[in-house]
Amino acid sequence: MLNLKPWYLSRTIWASVVTMLVGGAGLAGLPLDGIDNSALTDTILQAITALSGLVAIFGRLAAKQRIGKG
Repeated sequence: MLNLKPWYLSRTIWASVVTMLVGGAGLAGLPLDGIDNSALTDTILQAITALSGLVAIFGRLAAKQRIGKG
C-alpha cells in the first residue's frame, strides 16, 4: 500500500464508527435489531459525499478571489 488517502475516505474507519454508534445506541436502550451495518455505512458515506459537494459549491460561491493559474 503505497498510496495514501485521508482517514475520512476509509470504508473501514466508517464501518467501525457505525459499529460503535450502533453498539452505544443499543447500550442506551434504543431498539436497533433490524439495522444492517453495511447498508448504514454506505448511506452515511453517500450523505458525506453529497454534503462535501455542497460545501465545495457554496465555498466557491462565497470566495473573495478568483481561481488562477498560480
